[in-house]
Amino acid sequence: MDMSFSDQALTAEYLVKEAKNLPAGVHEVPTYIDKEVASLKLKSMGGHIDTLTPAQDMYLNSWEHGS
Repeated sequence: MDMSFSDQALTAEYLVKEAKNLPAGVHEVPTYIDKEVASLKLKSMGGHIDTLTPAQDMYLNSWEHGS
């Protein structure tokens, strides 16, 4: 719940600041806001965002594996 409120508050701030530059319509939460909220939540829990190993990246991007 805390992450939802954080996303909403930061996105509202973004919309106010960028209102003149955005066309009318529905907009996604900017990726940098989502990543910042996730990073802060993980940090508060003693965690961090890691990166894929080369083997994980190769598996993820291979069409030969998976279903």
